[in-house]
Amino acid sequence: MPIFTYEALDSKGQEIKDQIEALSSKEAISKIRNLGYFPTKVKAKGAIERREAKAAAPKKRSSGKVKVKHLTQFARQLSTLQDAGLSILRSLRVLEAQQKSGTLKRVIGYVADDIEGGSTLSEAMGKFPKAFDRLFVNMVAAGEAGGVLDLILARLAEFMEKAARLKARVKGAMIYPAVVLCAAFGIVLGLMYFVIPKFTEVLRDMAGSDAQLPALTRGLMAVSEWIKAGGWAIMIMAPIGFVFLTRFIRRFQAGRLVLDNVNLRLPVMGQITAKTSIARWTRTLGTLIGAGVPILEAINITRETAGNEVYANMLGKVHYAIRQGDTFANPLRQSKTVDGIVINMVDVGEETGDLDKMLLKVADNYDEEVDVLVQSLMSLLEPIMILVLGVIVGTIVLAIFLPIIKIITTLM
Repeated sequence: MPIFTYEALDSKGQEIKDQIEALSSKEAISKIRNLGYFPTKVKAKGAIERREAKAAAPKKRSSGKVKVKHLTQFARQLSTLQDAGLSILRSLRVLEAQQKSGTLKRVIGYVADDIEGGSTLSEAMGKFPKAFDRLFVNMVAAGEAGGVLDLILARLAEFMEKAARLKARVKGAMIYPAVVLCAAFGIVLGLMYFVIPKFTEVLRDMAGSDAQLPALTRGLMAVSEWIKAGGWAIMIMAPIGFVFLTRFIRRFQAGRLVLDNVNLRLPVMGQITAKTSIARWTRTLGTLIGAGVPILEAINITRETAGNEVYANMLGKVHYAIRQGDTFANPLRQSKTVDGIVINMVDVGEETGDLDKMLLKVADNYDEEVDVLVQSLMSLLEPIMILVLGVIVGTIVLAIFLPIIKIITTLM
């Protein structure tokens, strides 16, 4: 029977390191819990011995990032080959031969070489963090330990597909208003730079002096002159500068926390951001726990991939509370960052032992809510954009024609 080494916490919070015999990592975790301990790390002993037996570590080989689409396809194909009974090494060589030249093909070749040298699949993938993140590697490790690698890879592919689909929906919803606003900005800027100055000369000749012109017209002329004198560069560079400033601020944890807090408080968009983030971390955590990854390790991985510093901090507090012997639901309730339905689902999941299933149900529910919010946002943005553009164009037209009407009225 396979032997697993584990680290756990006893009822007093003291750390314990020992070994236990089990058929899979799930069974090992169950046995550890039956002993009255709370497992924090469980790993097959054979994998550790193989790693320690290596005389010299291989030279680290760099790799670039792999697109989610290609990684998803790779996971699903590897799952199929494993289900068909092929060995890991043979499966990887087949997939390597099928890949087009690029980062993924090169990385698969490196992974296959390492497996041929005695590494496990998760160990080999762990050497390429840009291609395989911690979530991917830990899921594969859990699949290897439990002897269900094909099922775990299929589940991982499904997870990545759903996550990518959610991200694409939100991005797709933003493309239309962004294109319309950019086009409107360019048209208005062109009018103010090229057209209004010509009208300004005519209006000044007709009125005799600026003082005779309406205030709205004088304001429009002042803005046009400022744009022509160099204001156009400021108007173009300001959004670009804002983007770079935001990226610079996001390099620091405090900056990310402030920006993410601001995003969550925005009308409509804040709700979309919040529900998207909740769907992301609940799906990630549910998938990891369902794969047999110990909950504390699963929370750490989820925290790193949360994509939102507010929820990452919340998961950090949950992690600390669980280490102290608390439940998942209590620190979640105290954080006040999620709705009551999430807390209730987690609470029920802990009581029934189906926490992973409950978290995945929460993720599915929030995916649907994001769809509804995105559609509502699109319905709301269209009339708002039309109204704003109408006001801008109407103001320009009114500013131009007011002095003309005034002069005509005077002459009559």
